[in-house]
Amino acid sequence: MKTLLSRLLLAVLLLGSPVILRAQTDVQPYFPTEEMPDLIQCLPAPPDSLSAGYTYDIMRYMWGKTQRQDPEIAARVRRDAVWTYEALLAEFWEPFGMVVTKEATPEIWKVLETSLVTVDQIRIAPKAYYHRKRPYEVFGEKTLTGEDEELRGEGSYPSGHTIRCWLVAYLLSEINPEAANRIFARAYSYSESRVIAGCHWQTDIDASRLAAGIGYCRLQSSPLFREHLARALEAYHYLAGVHQSN
Repeated sequence: MKTLLSRLLLAVLLLGSPVILRAQTDVQPYFPTEEMPDLIQCLPAPPDSLSAGYTYDIMRYMWGKTQRQDPEIAARVRRDAVWTYEALLAEFWEPFGMVVTKEATPEIWKVLETSLVTVDQIRIAPKAYYHRKRPYEVFGEKTLTGEDEELRGEGSYPSGHTIRCWLVAYLLSEINPEAANRIFARAYSYSESRVIAGCHWQTDIDASRLAAGIGYCRLQSSPLFREHLARALEAYHYLAGVHQSN
């Protein structure tokens, strides 16, 4: 039986297209790639060009272009495009109710960063396997966020930004359940930013929300993850208590 890693290598060889890994950290994941779920088996293939799903994708792409006319939305979409953990987590400070940084909240940062590093892996194989063209490439247009050349040739399905933001939403909501409504609302708008930017199809986004849940479930079986999460919960309650006392 082929492993996830062998699927990736085969896809790269067959498609002759680069897969942009965009490595960010030397943190060791909770699980190696081959022990993570295989999205090629877990999720359906992206819709073909004759399907109702593809028609829906086109309609949503056109909708996204209308949203760019709003300066506030356009500014948010550009912020959401930044591919760093720091930029991602900064968008959740307000809904979460606490600034999360490596320096200020090291235990919370640790479980978030290690979880992101672990789940980031699952997007690579399907991107190479399906090699879906991005909407801006199909229509010969530009992205709102200036990512045209950076993303060209990297598969559109699934969306790494969406997997990341929904994974963060799951984790932060577990740490602070009272903020769950706000956190998930921000995750939803964050993922929709990728449609507005022209970088992803809506069906990429929809599948990626599921992918984040798949990755999140896998994390639960790691004793080290559970240990890191317990420390993050303890740190959050301590810091929240200090804030309230002041």
